[in-house]
Amino acid sequence: MTRSDRWGWMEGMETVPHAATADSAGFDGAGFDSARFEASGAQATPAWSARVRGYWQMTRPSVVALVFFTAVPMMFMVPGGLPPLPIALGLIFGIACIAGSSSVFNAWIERDIDKQMVRTKTRPLPSGLIAPRNALVFAWALTLLGLAAIGACGHWLGVVIGAATVAFYVFVYTIWLKPRTPLNIVIGGAAGAAPPLIVDASLTGGIGLMSLTLFALVFLWTPPHFWAISLFRKNEYASAGFPMLPITHGDDHTRKRILLYALSMVPPSLLPVLTGHASLGYGAVALGINAWFVWMCWRLDRERTNKSARRVMLASLVYLHLLFTALTVDLLL
Repeated sequence: MTRSDRWGWMEGMETVPHAATADSAGFDGAGFDSARFEASGAQATPAWSARVRGYWQMTRPSVVALVFFTAVPMMFMVPGGLPPLPIALGLIFGIACIAGSSSVFNAWIERDIDKQMVRTKTRPLPSGLIAPRNALVFAWALTLLGLAAIGACGHWLGVVIGAATVAFYVFVYTIWLKPRTPLNIVIGGAAGAAPPLIVDASLTGGIGLMSLTLFALVFLWTPPHFWAISLFRKNEYASAGFPMLPITHGDDHTRKRILLYALSMVPPSLLPVLTGHASLGYGAVALGINAWFVWMCWRLDRERTNKSARRVMLASLVYLHLLFTALTVDLLL
């Protein structure tokens, strides 16, 4: 089967295959016994609670959670400050929905490839817990619900950017870039960095310097995070046919790029201080957080181990959460 056959949009109407391999415990991430399901000839119907967990898992809640940390500070930085609570909550809900829908579309497109990778083969679609047709309907429902919520809370430009974000992630990143170029995560990171732009556009009808700054920060953060993963998951990415940077340019080149991107994140993280949106206190905290993360990336370049790569991956998550939390707290004070 060719890649284009696997990704044909009408394929979502086919019956879900049940050929997944369970992990050592016999259960996937949603608590579904995929091995027993396969052995039974697909006659048993998984419990509704397992299916609900499967739908939740497809949205990648940890990714959706980042939406909160990257979108909320922008609400304090627009002219007039924080909008009324229903508007703020509506925007967060809408952005979370389109973030979740992007993940579900990604899972639907890559369901056959996910069977080949240890860390993904027990996900709801490759394990057979969720049927492809249902996943596709769920993705479209989340998209429409999210765009409707954004439209109800602000300017139409926010809806346009939200729709463009989903389209960019699905068609440009997942279908086009990811299987073809090591620049996949560099360019594709624009989708994950969009929440500040959506907030700014929804509340002001335009895009200003601060939303572009926060966009740039998340955009620059994305490659180091995923390159660190690709260092210790290189063989899996290679077997799945994804040309990640360690595969195409080598581990040493990748580690140096991670360090370079870590350094490039310092200026946008400090720009809110220079524009007067954040205090010197935030600036000091941001400098400390940046110094720590750069040091972690420098250690990776020196130690050259998978253990160090895992540490950088985890450190990148801590970095983003700490930085945006510090910015939000500073804006609240």
